[in-house]
Amino acid sequence: MYIRYFSILLFLLFTVGLNAQVKLRGRTSPDRQKDSTSSDGIKGKDKLATIDMYVQFNDALDSIAVDTTLSIKKHYKFNYLRKDDFGLLPFSNLGQTYNSLLHDFKNKRSLPLFGARAKHFNYMEREDINYFHVPTPLTELFYKTAFQQGQLVDAFFTINMSKQFNFSIAYKGLRSLGKYQHILTSTGNFRFTTNYTTENNKYQARAHIVMQDILNQENGGLTDEDVALFQSGDPEFINRSVFSPNFEDAENMLEGKRFYLNHQYNLLQASDSLSNNLSIGQVISFEDKYYQFNQATRNDFFGEAFLNSNIEDKVTLEDFSNQFFVKYENGILGELQFHADYNTYNYGYDAIAVIDGVRIANRLKGNIFGIGGAYKNQIGGFNLNGEFGLNLSGDFNGNFLDLNASYKLNPDLKVLARLNSNSKMPNYNMLLYQSDYLNYNWDNGSSFKNVQTQNLAFKVQSDKIATAEIEYTTINNHAYFTKDLNNNVKATQAENSLNYLKLQVSKEFRFGKFALDNRVMYQNVIDGDAILNVPQIITRNTLYFSDHLFKKALFLQTGITFNYFTEYTMDGYDPLLGEFYTQNQIKVGDFPRLDFFINAKVRQTRIYLMAEHFNSAFTGYNYFSAPNNPYRDFSIRFGLVWNFFL
Repeated sequence: MYIRYFSILLFLLFTVGLNAQVKLRGRTSPDRQKDSTSSDGIKGKDKLATIDMYVQFNDALDSIAVDTTLSIKKHYKFNYLRKDDFGLLPFSNLGQTYNSLLHDFKNKRSLPLFGARAKHFNYMEREDINYFHVPTPLTELFYKTAFQQGQLVDAFFTINMSKQFNFSIAYKGLRSLGKYQHILTSTGNFRFTTNYTTENNKYQARAHIVMQDILNQENGGLTDEDVALFQSGDPEFINRSVFSPNFEDAENMLEGKRFYLNHQYNLLQASDSLSNNLSIGQVISFEDKYYQFNQATRNDFFGEAFLNSNIEDKVTLEDFSNQFFVKYENGILGELQFHADYNTYNYGYDAIAVIDGVRIANRLKGNIFGIGGAYKNQIGGFNLNGEFGLNLSGDFNGNFLDLNASYKLNPDLKVLARLNSNSKMPNYNMLLYQSDYLNYNWDNGSSFKNVQTQNLAFKVQSDKIATAEIEYTTINNHAYFTKDLNNNVKATQAENSLNYLKLQVSKEFRFGKFALDNRVMYQNVIDGDAILNVPQIITRNTLYFSDHLFKKALFLQTGITFNYFTEYTMDGYDPLLGEFYTQNQIKVGDFPRLDFFINAKVRQTRIYLMAEHFNSAFTGYNYFSAPNNPYRDFSIRFGLVWNFFL
């Protein structure tokens, strides 16, 4: 449905853009690191527009120029998520979940999150949405082949109707059948953004509408008997469709809609860098989302149920937030902001459940009033910024503090430090959950405590030497899913403190037209055995060749990427909850993944050809993304990213 409407709207916008712009001219060689596109359509003036004039920025107003170059960093982002997936291990089919090989406990939230976190890797939060300013209409088409039947497409279009007003529209859609029985995926991410500034720059507004749906057929993974057959490498089972999974009649879906507006009015307009600027503004957001698990017949995989057929679990969340802020800016004192927040939440189910005389509530509903602030300044070579938030009233206590500082020692060497402290209740599905399956019903709202995290990180960044980062996190009352003595998945909290250490080093070495890009991470969890499990070593190393060919008409990159992580008791996946859980029986890892790639750029088109996991047949069939869920076999995939500057 979304694709049909998007296609019609994109065609109309494309036609409007052609009629609104002046004749294009002034194109230069596309293989240069700085591409040159054509003229600025500002009221008919025929001006030369360069690539640095096509700007994208996030809600925090951090901006970068649209980048059409081909690099190894772009290669790492050419995937379903369209971002570097280091530390994430995908499942066998495109559009399924990812197992996290590392964890990030830094956040700036004081309220719980919606559950089904394994379904949220492709769910675009408001910080994932970018806004644009372009001198001429810009289109980007992303395409990549899927597994068996289907494809992945991401189409984007943006235009400035004037210097003050821009909007963009985009849709990412995926359908992939997969190589195992009953793991079809079908996802869609529709985005509409707009930003507006008055000619006198007194009023600015940014807004977006995002509608997303993520559907997965679920099969529970391979049976224990089939796991042994998979690992044997028997040619009879190389066709993965011959395996019979645990079940073939279940699916889960995450769907959400968000409407967002951030606008402000400048009461005092700064005339120079030393003048004062005083603004008032509002950030308003409404998000409606639900998670649903359906199964045709009850299965022993999840235990006993109220019903023997037509299992239907559905949970909803309505989340409304309204923030009013005052911001003061001065060239010497920096930027200071204070805000007051009002949040309403409505999470839950349609009915109350009673199991063995125990009443399971059906809803968490309430209001939260809080305050917060932010500070940002540059003093000489120092960049400082910080933010805090505090819940003053409501059912959920919570607070956060995030402090950042950086100093540039010289043009190549930069030092950064960060302190993040957070206290908030566990996610909603840990506090309250209902299901037609008896084992998946609990009400922990009165017994669970705030999860408290303190994170300290230092980073040294240098292109010539290396980039190194050390991060230490302490977690109290860590909330997680695990299996109880009856082998049922339950939400629980750790009684002891956990200490989590990460050390990461990255460096690229160049030898003429050859390069070796390296990223290595060491991890260790202290006092957290059997609670937070991570591999000690994760590494990604890419050896590649790059050069211009055919009189610089084509830029080529080709090489091999080596991925590896040490063996550990990897988290298991529960398709009913849409969550990963801690398990301590089955070890996974210690298998290499080798990918061969050929990437090329012709004008504004980047072409990608990859032979993924080509070593699978000769290094052993012991590769899994989670217990009983195999990783991907060898496959050849093709894709491209095509930019149009009208």
